[in-house]
Amino acid sequence: MTQQSSFPPVWFRLPPGFHDIGPGDAASLDAFAKALDSQAARGELSQLMDSLEELAGHDVVHTALGFHPEEPVGATTSLFSLTIRRVEQPNPQLAVARTALAIARSTLWTSSVRRFIDLPSALPCCLVGGIISVPNIEHRLFQARVTTVHPDGLHLLVLDLTSACTEHAAAYTDILEAVAHTLQFTDPGPSVPKAIGTSRILEVLL
Repeated sequence: MTQQSSFPPVWFRLPPGFHDIGPGDAASLDAFAKALDSQAARGELSQLMDSLEELAGHDVVHTALGFHPEEPVGATTSLFSLTIRRVEQPNPQLAVARTALAIARSTLWTSSVRRFIDLPSALPCCLVGGIISVPNIEHRLFQARVTTVHPDGLHLLVLDLTSACTEHAAAYTDILEAVAHTLQFTDPGPSVPKAIGTSRILEVLL
């Protein structure tokens, strides 16, 4: 669920392996880095927290990190975010189409897929996903972005999933689409459990 009172509440479910994180978690993450006794880890975590604070200034209302073990060793990581913005276009379908088209036209894409998604809510929804090349970053990244609207017709929702593990692009695309299908705009109550635990990347599809 989103927490910012200036935006309408939105409920969704992330698969196992995703852990909510925000600017308020800086102290606990720094303590974790200290326990690891790693200056490199402290530097990377500090950079991460600075980036999360910047995201808050761009209407990002929720962020989560995904960790999925890979055999024989290692893990894949990803960043999920939800952005909510006021709709400037009174036609919700047109607002979603224009936003998705603007995303698809970004010069960062080196390859991408684009499609409409049929949500249970019947709200207009578009997905753009693929490989991007970001300036000043040596390696390419995978990113998927889903655009839809709140039923109030006044707010645009953009769900993002980004990872450096480009070999799992198809799986991450499916994950974000599955998360979009869990979107709800009224309190689902205790019948929808919060996902906990861990799983491999190919096991997290909802």
